[in-house]
Amino acid sequence: MTITDTPPAAVERLSLVLWRERELLEELHYRLEVEQLVLASGRSRWLAHATRDIDGLLATIRETEVLRAVAADAAAAAFGMEANLSLASLAEAADEPWRTILTEHREAFVQLTHEITRLADSNKHLISAGYRSARETLLSLGDSVDGYSADGSATAEPARNRLVDRSL
Repeated sequence: MTITDTPPAAVERLSLVLWRERELLEELHYRLEVEQLVLASGRSRWLAHATRDIDGLLATIRETEVLRAVAADAAAAAFGMEANLSLASLAEAADEPWRTILTEHREAFVQLTHEITRLADSNKHLISAGYRSARETLLSLGDSVDGYSADGSATAEPARNRLVDRSL
């Protein structure tokens, strides 16, 4: 923050960073949906690409979070408040129209976070199910699946020599 920052200028800069972060979270939501479609289709060829896209985007989001923290601290300082305030606290301190804008940003972040968490959990479940299925298939090639452990993974007993009477 510079000495000449006024509360409106600091909040405007914060709002610009928040818009960028919202765009990135929307992009993350999209890429998680793409990953889910790849997982659900069973076409694992593109799974590594989808995961790499998500990892790259997460790195960009982390960088933007640092920018947001700096902009939020500058806005708090412009209001004469302490650093590390929540977005809700900054919104309460701001005059209109910034109060409404910051409140809308906060509500959008809450909604996007909920949707992204739901998608990520669903994708994790699909990946786990795919892993168990692939493991069971591989086990059935050499060993037999004789049951399941407490975590749902297949257990196998080693292949045994079987005596077969071929004279029948």
